[in-house]
Amino acid sequence: MRKSFFLFLWVAASVIPVAQADVLVIPEADTSAAVTTPARGVTQAAVLKQYGQPVEQYAPVGGGSPKHPPITRWDYEGFSVFFERNIVIDVVIKGQPQPIRNVDELKAQP
Repeated sequence: MRKSFFLFLWVAASVIPVAQADVLVIPEADTSAAVTTPARGVTQAAVLKQYGQPVEQYAPVGGGSPKHPPITRWDYEGFSVFFERNIVIDVVIKGQPQPIRNVDELKAQP
């Protein structure tokens, strides 16, 4: 009886898969050298007034329909500004990842 019980445990252990998971560790962005950037909703004229001429301007992309408005990108020394028509919609700081949104959804569910 005892022998068959151990045989059952051995077979069960070899058949039942073991659950494994990887842990994703995301480093926090370095905010020690904070760069001031334009806020969302600011106009192109206000960005030009505060930051001057960009190092590089890209031609608008899109704009074929109201659902796809023209998107323009201006590159400054430490960041890029993205406009929808003439309004800032996003700013990307070079060398820093975008902040992670909805972090609570990344946590393991019980």
